[in-house]
Amino acid sequence: MSNQIKTVKTSDESILKFEANDFLVKHNSFEFHNIEEAKDSVLAQQLFHLPFVKTVYIAQNFVAIQKYNIIEWEDVQQELAEQIQNFINSDQNIVVEKSEQPKKIPVTVYAESTPNPHVMKFVANKKLVLKPLEFKSIDDTSEVELAQKLFHFPFVKEVYMDENFISVQKYDMAEWDDITMKLREFIRSYLEKNAEIVKSIKSKNVQPNENISTQTNTTTKNLQGISKQISEILEEYVKPAVASDGGNIVFQSYDEDTQAVHVILQGACSGCPSSTMTLKNGIETLLKDILPQQVNEVVAING
Repeated sequence: MSNQIKTVKTSDESILKFEANDFLVKHNSFEFHNIEEAKDSVLAQQLFHLPFVKTVYIAQNFVAIQKYNIIEWEDVQQELAEQIQNFINSDQNIVVEKSEQPKKIPVTVYAESTPNPHVMKFVANKKLVLKPLEFKSIDDTSEVELAQKLFHFPFVKEVYMDENFISVQKYDMAEWDDITMKLREFIRSYLEKNAEIVKSIKSKNVQPNENISTQTNTTTKNLQGISKQISEILEEYVKPAVASDGGNIVFQSYDEDTQAVHVILQGACSGCPSSTMTLKNGIETLLKDILPQQVNEVVAING
């Protein structure tokens, strides 16, 4: 699977981010102000050959460029995105990181209850994944060792990962008071020892597991009309609140004849009767207000 680059505006109009769908560097973030400082990054050196490039930033899953005012982003951003994408997919090192051990940033993890009594949210002080990942069983975890190891605990029923948190759903055989500290310390210890959570999609020996997050978000660029509007509304108004509770909501489909919207609930939202009804009613009201006479009902499906 090749890396795809998308451009993202920042609060500083002189800086544009070029986001990848995989981590680019393992440990540190880098900032280069000229071609001499960029001696450890061929990509940054190439970018400095462009006369409008002032500063190059490389961190996590993005390259950011600060420009001089001699050009407008609209005139160059497409070519820049293609240049960065081609370099990343050439399997060259983005940055040659120093062989010495990088300075370790202490990993902290705290447990947070969710509206679903069967799900606990474990929040880390670092980004874990770049897209939601849902695991219904250990069979889904071949590319994610942490999820696989969590299923070794007999009380773990399902695992959901997104951004900087992991939601764990348990069987009734155990109480949170007895297992929360054990899970929290296990996750913290694993994150401290491992830089990567998901095996790199750029690895030639690794094929992406199709079972990982089989119900991934439908990209708005593949949608049209009312479906696209609904997906954008969910992204902007609903997902942030749902994520704060350790869950996710995925737009599945819209039926023009019945005006029914189907959404998939993941993480803490999945299998929680109260959150299912609250979300269904809340989303239904929101969509009816924003898209009057276009939505009749919302059907919530547990992921």
